[in-house]
Amino acid sequence: MDKANYPKRIFTGTVAQRYGLETAIDKSPIDQPLYLSFEGLEGDQCADAHHHGGLERALHQYPLEHYAFWQERYGAEIAWLAPGMGENISSIGMTEETVYLGDRYQWGDSIIEISQPRSPCFKLNKRWEITNFAQSMQDLSRCGWLYRVIQPGTVCVNSPLILLEREQNAMTIAEVCYHFFTHPLSQDGLIKLKRQKQLSSSWMAKVDARLASKAVENWNFRLFGRNDITDNEPLS
Repeated sequence: MDKANYPKRIFTGTVAQRYGLETAIDKSPIDQPLYLSFEGLEGDQCADAHHHGGLERALHQYPLEHYAFWQERYGAEIAWLAPGMGENISSIGMTEETVYLGDRYQWGDSIIEISQPRSPCFKLNKRWEITNFAQSMQDLSRCGWLYRVIQPGTVCVNSPLILLEREQNAMTIAEVCYHFFTHPLSQDGLIKLKRQKQLSSSWMAKVDARLASKAVENWNFRLFGRNDITDNEPLS
């Protein structure tokens, strides 16, 4: 495979007090080459290592096209610009409908692999001052996706993402979102997710828990930053 896409921009950020919380969601463009380790781009920080970052969430890519969608949905008075979702890679031509779980790319000297969709969280609500923004992102499967790093190396914005490998039975990221978020208790969907060998261990653990318990983990804190609201109704 030799399909290639060039990142529009790449971004890194440091932890700071923003939007009433401690976060590294605000990032700055990087034009010079920098090192990509197993844990992410050199100089890129994470405020909550339990829920963000780590070996299976080393990079976040978000389609630049989605900003026009959010502008139409929520209004042009908001500055809908990258990297407003906290992404490391801003791209055109790669969306949840066209990239697949487990897709492996050469990027500069590194090799990276898609591990899961991004799980939207309440920090996006704070960032955009829209109460249910994370919920909307999840419902509409416009989450972007995360990578694990297979081979560390030097990368830069001028290095293309070259598709090296795609699993034979791979789901698109949109399909993963559909089964994981839209119909989270569908036995058929959960079994399909179980067959996705490249799905991150944290998501696979949730799939296993749902199959065993016939219940969905509580999403309230992740989506709204609070637990004192009605639990998610079981979906099928």
